[in-house]
Amino acid sequence: MKKVSDYRRILGVDKNADLNVLKSTYRNFMKEFHPDKFVNDETGKEEAEIKSKNIIEAYHFLVSIDKETQAKYADEYNNTVATSPIIDFEYKHTNLVIKYDDGSCYEYFDVPKNVYIKMINADSQGRFMRRNIYNNYVFRKTANTELV
Repeated sequence: MKKVSDYRRILGVDKNADLNVLKSTYRNFMKEFHPDKFVNDETGKEEAEIKSKNIIEAYHFLVSIDKETQAKYADEYNNTVATSPIIDFEYKHTNLVIKYDDGSCYEYFDVPKNVYIKMINADSQGRFMRRNIYNNYVFRKTANTELV
């Protein structure tokens, strides 16, 4: 998982880091690299803005795929994948984004292209997802919008 490993590298945590470790690491980095600390140093401020933006992005991403976060929303996720039809999907660089009829959108990481092709050619994408995607790939919720 290139994206996940890159975010872990940015925060300097391993794959076993829990929410408390992520939170304390994030806070420590933000204390060190907050742009307001570089009032009279423009280049330092610009570098800190870039660094803090990357740290924030990495933190939010890793929190969204954490086991605790996923356990918290497991009922909602299970309800969506069991009862809501897939209305759209998109595949970009091994990431599979699935949009559901209830407005939920989930992103699955490191899905091989051959698995995606099999999903496209399946008689039922929903059945294929239940059997081959849902329990096999790291995922996160990316949106929950009301459909018009």
